[in-house]
Amino acid sequence: MAITEFYLHIAFGIVLTAIATLITWAMLKHGRILDHPNQRSSHSRAVPKSGGISIVVTFFIGMIFIVFFTDEHLGSERYILGFVFSSVLIAVISFVDDVWEKSARFKLATHIFAVAVVLYSGIVINTLTLPWIGRVYFEWAGYLLSAVWILGLTNAYNFMDGIDGLVGSTALIAAIFFMAISYYEGSSFVYITGYTIIAGSIGFLIYNAPPAKIFMGDVGSAFLGFVFATLAIIAARYDDSRTSFLVMPMLLFHFIYDTLFTFVRRLLRGENTLQAHRTHLYQLMVRSGHTHLEVTLLLSCMAFLQGLGAIWMVNIPGNERLYVFIPFLLLQIIYSRQVLRRARKSGVNLGDNDSAIARGR
Repeated sequence: MAITEFYLHIAFGIVLTAIATLITWAMLKHGRILDHPNQRSSHSRAVPKSGGISIVVTFFIGMIFIVFFTDEHLGSERYILGFVFSSVLIAVISFVDDVWEKSARFKLATHIFAVAVVLYSGIVINTLTLPWIGRVYFEWAGYLLSAVWILGLTNAYNFMDGIDGLVGSTALIAAIFFMAISYYEGSSFVYITGYTIIAGSIGFLIYNAPPAKIFMGDVGSAFLGFVFATLAIIAARYDDSRTSFLVMPMLLFHFIYDTLFTFVRRLLRGENTLQAHRTHLYQLMVRSGHTHLEVTLLLSCMAFLQGLGAIWMVNIPGNERLYVFIPFLLLQIIYSRQVLRRARKSGVNLGDNDSAIARGR
C-alpha cells in the first residue's frame, strides 16, 4: 500500500469512528428504546439500548465505499451482494426485536432465511485442511457446515451480550487481529471491512464501557456474530488473502466455548435449553461477586491471547493449524472449572429455577 493510500485509510477510519460516536451519543440522548430492569437484571434503572446501530451504520458506509469507490469492482460480485443484503436483513430484524421483542421462533426463521441468502450467493465452506487427513473438499456437506457455523456464531455472539463492554471489546480485538492478518496476507475487501467494525466498536465502547450508559441490543450483537461468521468464509474463499477459515473460530473461541459448554451442561441437567437463563460462565462470574469491568477485562485478555494464537496459526502448515486450539481449550476448561467452583461457593443457584424470563443484565 502506498503511503498516501495508507493515510487515506487512516483518515477514513477516523471519520467512521466519529460517525459511530455521534450515532451512539444520539441514541443515548434521544433514543426511546429502553432496557427495563427486572428481578433478574444487574442494572437498577432503565438504560437505552440498540446502541449497536452505530456499528451497523459504519459497516454499511464501508460497504458503500468498497462497492463504489475502490478499484476492485466488487459491486457486481454475487457474494458481495448476498453478504450485504443478508447483513441488512439481520440488522433490520434484530432492531425490530429490540423494539417489539419478537419470539425466538420468529428470529430463528429470519436468521435461517438470511443464511439461505448467504448460501445461495456462494458463500459456502468448500474445503478445510485437517490433521492426518490433509485437505478435505466438501460438496453438499459444505452447505450444512456453513449454515450451522453462521447460525451458531450469530446466536452465540448474541448470547454473550449480557454485561457492559464485553461484546464490544471482543469485536474490537477480533476485528483488529482479523484485519491485520488478512492485510498481511494480501487482503483488500476483508481488510477494509475489518476497520469499519473497529471504528464502529470504538465509537460504541466510549458509551458502553463499564459502567455502561447504553447497551448494544440485538441489532449490534446478532449483527456482529453474523458478519464475523460470514466474513470468515469470504476471507477463505474469495478474498485475495485466502485467510484460513480457522482464524475466526480462534479469535472468538472463548465465546464459542462458553455457548457450547453452557448448552451441553444444561442439556445434561435436563433443563429447557430454549428457555432464557443466566448461567453462561461470564454471567456466573458476575453473580459470584465479580464486577462487569473485571469480567470484561478478563475475557478481553482471553480475546487478545486468541489473537496471538491466530497469528501463530497462519504461520504454520495448514494441516497442523487445528493443534493451535489445544492450549486454548485447556485454558477454557480450567476457567470453567474455576467459575463453577466459585459460583457454588458463593451459593449461586445454577439450575432452571434461576432462569430469567428474558436475558437480563
